[in-house]
Amino acid sequence: MPDDLSLVPASNTTQPISAQLARASAKVAGFLEAGLQGAANTERAYTSDLKSYVAFCERHGLLAVPADVDTLTEYVAYLATEKPAPEPSPGGGGENKKRKGQQPLTRPHALATIQRHLAAIRKAHQLAGYRLPATLDALNVVMDGIARTLGKRQDQAPAFTVDELKHALRRIDLDTSAGIRDRALLLLGFAGAFRRSELVDLNIEQLEFTERALLVHLAKSKTNQYGAIEDKAIFYAPNMDFCPVRCLRAWLNLLGRTTGPLFVKIPRTTPGQMATPSQKRLSDISINKLVQKRLGPGYSAHSLRVSFVTVAVLNGQSHKAIKNQTKQKTDAMIERYTQLNNVVAYNAAQTLGL
Repeated sequence: MPDDLSLVPASNTTQPISAQLARASAKVAGFLEAGLQGAANTERAYTSDLKSYVAFCERHGLLAVPADVDTLTEYVAYLATEKPAPEPSPGGGGENKKRKGQQPLTRPHALATIQRHLAAIRKAHQLAGYRLPATLDALNVVMDGIARTLGKRQDQAPAFTVDELKHALRRIDLDTSAGIRDRALLLLGFAGAFRRSELVDLNIEQLEFTERALLVHLAKSKTNQYGAIEDKAIFYAPNMDFCPVRCLRAWLNLLGRTTGPLFVKIPRTTPGQMATPSQKRLSDISINKLVQKRLGPGYSAHSLRVSFVTVAVLNGQSHKAIKNQTKQKTDAMIERYTQLNNVVAYNAAQTLGL
């Protein structure tokens, strides 16, 4: 099981970090806060996870912080269990009436999601000056059972081929601002193996156009929490319609500015008129919807990154060359991203020479 489940017991002299922050100098307090921060998407996920955990504890009369092992095992079992759909109340009113956009969660959470919930609970204990109990044998056994039941393989976004991407790009209406933006985003996201959060946070100032390639300077990412500058290189393509660098320049010309967010929302306008882009960033949800609109509902924003890895492996690229672009730290992540599971399409038995 992950090491983060087997934590040392809290000392009686351990003081809440909040108290340390209040007592520390401005310099020390700043470093303490920075040490507790993570990627923005992770912090949002933790906040949502903790709301779910606290609500569960309140419903069952359990103490959320500090938690004992029984509370944690009950919670992870709840997350891993299929729940009955709520029955509609008579007349369609009352507490069971769904709000617009809400769907009752009935399926078990994925193993990775449950592990993230536990990480959020650990963070909450850390902030409150507590640590999870050192003896978590019962929790580890329950998590092993969940892994065996749900399976350890994490669902992965599907990969598309280069031909599928080109076909989708040909269908985009380039007489619209949204079309010019979407073409640039899809090509940049794929060629740069970008995470959705990285595309959201990109600013024009991070772009450096050179004769050989476009360099994108990333100051922080999911795997780079300490702000060391990392570069992605985006190369020119022979065909203007599929060149990520030239298509991005076309979008920048439409933006008409040299600073600020790169991918922004576009207000509605009269049909036939080119809308003026706003200065409001696309959200991660917006980018996901954009990818699904252009490539199909079966794909997601993460498909841009997964497809880069899959295509690069099929083209014979080394793991080192792939990691130079994806910024992944291990070869294991390359293997997990590569989608070559089709037993007919990718099988050494085809080349036996029989």
